[in-house]
Amino acid sequence: MENMDNIKFDSHAESSKRSHFSTALTLLTYVWSPDRTDLKIRVVFAVLFLLAAEISAVFSPYILKYLVDDLTGEGGTAEVLIVVPIALVIAYGAARVFQQGFGELRDAVFAKVGQNAIRQVSLNTFKHLHRLSLRFHMDRQTGGLSRVIERGTKGIDFLLRFMLFNIVPTFLKIVFICGIMWFEYGPAMSLITAATLIGYIYFTLAVTEWRLQYRRTMNEKDSEANTKAIDSLLNFETVKYFGNEDHESRRFDKAIAGYEKAAVRSQTTLAYLNIGQGFIISTGIVLVLFLSAQGVANGTMTVGDFVAAHAFLMLLIQPLNFLGFVYREIKQSLVDMEKMFELLSVNREIDDVAEAIELKAGQGEIEFHNVNFGYEENRQILHDVSFKVKAGQKVAIVGPSGAGKSTISRILFRFYDVNSGRVTIDGQDIKEVTQASLRAAIGIVPQDTVLFNDTILYNVGYGRPDASREEIEEAARLASIDTFIEKLPDGYDAMVGERGLKLSGGEKQRVAIARTILKAPRILLFDEATSALDSRTEKEIQKSLKEVSKDRTTLVIAHRLSTVTDADEILVLDGGHVVERGNHHQLLEKQGQYADMWARQQEVEGYQEKLEQALS
Repeated sequence: MENMDNIKFDSHAESSKRSHFSTALTLLTYVWSPDRTDLKIRVVFAVLFLLAAEISAVFSPYILKYLVDDLTGEGGTAEVLIVVPIALVIAYGAARVFQQGFGELRDAVFAKVGQNAIRQVSLNTFKHLHRLSLRFHMDRQTGGLSRVIERGTKGIDFLLRFMLFNIVPTFLKIVFICGIMWFEYGPAMSLITAATLIGYIYFTLAVTEWRLQYRRTMNEKDSEANTKAIDSLLNFETVKYFGNEDHESRRFDKAIAGYEKAAVRSQTTLAYLNIGQGFIISTGIVLVLFLSAQGVANGTMTVGDFVAAHAFLMLLIQPLNFLGFVYREIKQSLVDMEKMFELLSVNREIDDVAEAIELKAGQGEIEFHNVNFGYEENRQILHDVSFKVKAGQKVAIVGPSGAGKSTISRILFRFYDVNSGRVTIDGQDIKEVTQASLRAAIGIVPQDTVLFNDTILYNVGYGRPDASREEIEEAARLASIDTFIEKLPDGYDAMVGERGLKLSGGEKQRVAIARTILKAPRILLFDEATSALDSRTEKEIQKSLKEVSKDRTTLVIAHRLSTVTDADEILVLDGGHVVERGNHHQLLEKQGQYADMWARQQEVEGYQEKLEQALS
């Protein structure tokens, strides 16, 4: 009976039949790929091998019938009886070999089709996720999203294997065997066989549908536990800081306890399903054997017919034993696939316009024209912001937290589109150029540099993946991190750890500077690049940043005003409004908001510097 019951399920509600059908059609486009003739040929041969395997399977009971008749003396003369059983035994063995052989050929031929479909769907989903807006990625949960993709790809594999190699062959067997039963043994035997199959299928599907509620709960708790585990491990330093290991364990245990409870209910209801399936099948077998035995007794059937009728029924029962599992898994696979395909249908929000062109070569002049922007309709962040950064200039944006400083950098990269107004680079509206060419023109050194869990060489080289090792090492030298790297046992091949945790804040910033140097953009954006560093490291990094930004258009978003005193112009942002503008000396003379911020920071930074000197 059904004995495979340990697959985890998606927590989402079941989709409609129309959605299932649409999902299956979408998958079919990957299986029957329009531009892959080689895969189409494989599909055709796989279907032919499938038919050959099922025909071989149906012939086995026939051969068994004649073999038994010959052995019992009902199949012919004595001379024939000596030779025929040997030939029939060989034929029976050959039929079994052909059945398995054609089945294996079917699987082997179709393997490339199935794996190519999984690869293409996974690749398209991965590429689409990277095209989605920042808004989507800020709202998503990494653990839950990874589960959707994982289950979706597994669902494709399962659906292709079991739909084509279990459901379709079983359907063919039912058609063949019911027809044979009718033709060979009359309508009564055929109707009993059909009634047994229909009763078995109905009972299995009905009980499986009822049991899905426990499967959904299992999957919901599994996703919850997975999300909590990933979130906790990604923030393990914070957990350690506050000594909350036990708290995190309790949260995780609460989720897996719910999974445990649902899993127990699922397992106990499985026993009910298996008992019911066994009763229906046994009833059908008893009735078929009773009619067969009666036929043998009254001379209308041979002993071979008795054996063949039983063999035909057993030929159907074997694949049907897994019907509940297969039905549930196919249905869930469709749901899992649909959730993954839904990711492909998520609106990209920020997309290139149909006639988008490449950003033309220029000096990198930036201009914001009366820009208004809000992440939500009722929460406006920027109000009529206008400023210009001329080619080669350095302009700084300062202001309190929440003023909208980092929002400006996100708009410049076109992670979001403005609600009104325009943003131009060298006179071109950034909405009218391709995102790839726009972002290729801008280099950023962020406040929080997140590195890939790979080597220093890879992380520096990420600025331009096709760069040579010599170019990467030169970029590291210009960022003044080469000496540090050379002292490491593995040098440039040293692993930086998850999110770069093996490096200090200053070291990570220098890696960020090095890969920006390697990218060689016309515009540089420093988004509070040194605000998280101590004053000594900050001065060292500032020196590197000045070297990098020489002769380039530079936009600096700063918290520490001491880092932007050399800017050509400073914009003071407050509540999304530009409240003051000018250079450092002009703003101090105004005795306004900038002057107040400067005075407060000088007092704090002076104390901090004295403290650092005392501790060093």
